[in-house]
Amino acid sequence: MKLLDGRVVSQAVKDRLKTQTEERLIQGKKVPHLAAILIGNNGASETYVASKVKSCAEVGFKSTLIRLDGSVTEQDLLFKLGELNEDFDIDGILVQLPLPKHISEEKVIEAICASKDVDGFHPESVGRMVQGLPAFYPATPYGILLLLEHYGIETKGKHAVVIGRSNIVGRPISIMLSKNEYPGNCTVTVCHSHTTGLKEICLQGDIIIAALGRPEFLKADMVKEGAVIVDVGITRVPDATKKSGFTIKGDVDFDAVFPKCSYITPVPGGVGPMTIAALMMNTFKACKAKD
Repeated sequence: MKLLDGRVVSQAVKDRLKTQTEERLIQGKKVPHLAAILIGNNGASETYVASKVKSCAEVGFKSTLIRLDGSVTEQDLLFKLGELNEDFDIDGILVQLPLPKHISEEKVIEAICASKDVDGFHPESVGRMVQGLPAFYPATPYGILLLLEHYGIETKGKHAVVIGRSNIVGRPISIMLSKNEYPGNCTVTVCHSHTTGLKEICLQGDIIIAALGRPEFLKADMVKEGAVIVDVGITRVPDATKKSGFTIKGDVDFDAVFPKCSYITPVPGGVGPMTIAALMMNTFKACKAKD
């Protein structure tokens, strides 16, 4: 059994990007510039955005953090996005989710120029991905591919079972794993809350992507020997023994599944760091497209 260490791979990705960014500077080309919009004061969102800004600094990217009050109107947010779309120096735009209830997530995502959609959520990005055209992949699934690629995980002809069908992880990773290139060429089964015989399906999985947001859902008796397990879940579970009052759990019962699988991602430290690395990759590509 071997850990798919997202911290190690994320650092390797960022080291490459730093070198490539330094080369651009030497050549007199513009460096990537990411703009992030943070609305309100959600603690988790603050942490995520801070990590993205820090990563930009690590690799030599420019970053702009725009803080907006939780009461900002949808119209004002869309106007701000319009300004960023028109700003040539901005290569990538992300709006940290979740949004306040009075703002339409769909409208916001569609308002971001597709050429700056480094989160990979715009309908044009999704459509191009489905058709196998060059596109910005959603950051978390893209991070999973980078992780599998780094460790040389064989995917061709393998049965990948994806638990969860969200537009952020489940659906896109199912498409990406089935594409005709590496990492890909999997036969993919997508499972969800209405799937019958879930345990039996999981037992067929050579690769299991657990992305449903239910702590320790995937048990040892659902995993065959030698399977590759990618745990996308990250849930705060109350824990009186911790100073913080909670512990972080993934969607996989790690201690029980650990002895059976060939590779597994830890939580935290697995997919999480890879999501930010993938976002940096997308931002670099967006900048390079302007050359």
